[in-house]
Amino acid sequence: MENHLVSEPNVDRAEIIGMTSTQLKDWMAALGEAPYRARQLHQWLFKHRAPSFDAMTELPRTLKKILEERASIVSARIENIFISSDGTRRYLLGLADGCEIEAVFMPEETRDTICISSQVGCPLACDFCMTGVVGLKRNMTAAEIISQVIIVLNDVYGAGNPTPHRTNIVMMGMGEPLLNYDNVMQAIQILADEDGFAIALRYITLSTAGIVPGIDALAMEPRRPRLAISLTAATDEVRDRLFPINRKYNLDSLIAACRRFPLGPRERLTFEYVMLDGVNDSDRDAKLLVRLLSNVKAKVNLIPHNAAPELPYRSSPMQRIMEFQKVLTDAKLPSFIRRPRGLDISAACGQLAARHSATE
Repeated sequence: MENHLVSEPNVDRAEIIGMTSTQLKDWMAALGEAPYRARQLHQWLFKHRAPSFDAMTELPRTLKKILEERASIVSARIENIFISSDGTRRYLLGLADGCEIEAVFMPEETRDTICISSQVGCPLACDFCMTGVVGLKRNMTAAEIISQVIIVLNDVYGAGNPTPHRTNIVMMGMGEPLLNYDNVMQAIQILADEDGFAIALRYITLSTAGIVPGIDALAMEPRRPRLAISLTAATDEVRDRLFPINRKYNLDSLIAACRRFPLGPRERLTFEYVMLDGVNDSDRDAKLLVRLLSNVKAKVNLIPHNAAPELPYRSSPMQRIMEFQKVLTDAKLPSFIRRPRGLDISAACGQLAARHSATE
């Protein structure tokens, strides 16, 4: 699948954390290094999250010098960190060309979740999302996508230290992942490599606003992450307003693509439904949603809207969300309500980058 508006930053040194194990092996071979050295480097980069080449104790000094001259490890830096009272951490990260992105760390008792970005900004201009205010600047490289995970884990647990429990990755940050398909899929391959991060594909979720060709391309992948659909409306009339992309890929075409998407025996597609007060939260809306998803193996994630003063929307009250959920439950459509995170640190997607850009 072709990338959308690809414009990668120029770098003088190789972004080796954006390389798969095979690519890294080939790159090291071009330097005259044996395959076992490539494997050592791969483990230091992804399994141990080494902060520098000097920390890679197994590598000879001569090789470290070559690597320092010809390669870089992380492709981003921390500009600012905001820590919520609920433990959520929101990162404003700077890239080599001066662009800024966001990542979020959300701890739980038995797992951590890292929400990462796939584009600098977003071209879709969804009406209820702050990233749409930023607009699209460019696609992110695979190395920049991976950098978010390394930076967050090293900040929380220390460079090279093991994580105490499972890490989930959700591609629900800035950007539309399916419009940066090649770089996103390469990053997912790196994250799932058993000799590196070793994050199982079932713990990696890609969220799309409904790019039908991208959904079909993902369906053809032999190994793929979980898929989530950012739906938020059950009629084209409402969705056209909230998601301009719906005018190109309407609900009929989107639901048809979802029906085509291969699923395991116990697997369901997640449909994310942001609850907007007075817009999409009536009992009638809930019944329309049940009808829309009647022939899809679906579960619905009801998401209280993380409001921003710059946007003309507010979240549905929790009582209304629970009443909405009851309609789904009565119709035997599985659903759950996402617990709001980071409300006190502007943790809605795009809020940090949009506001930071506005002050420059």
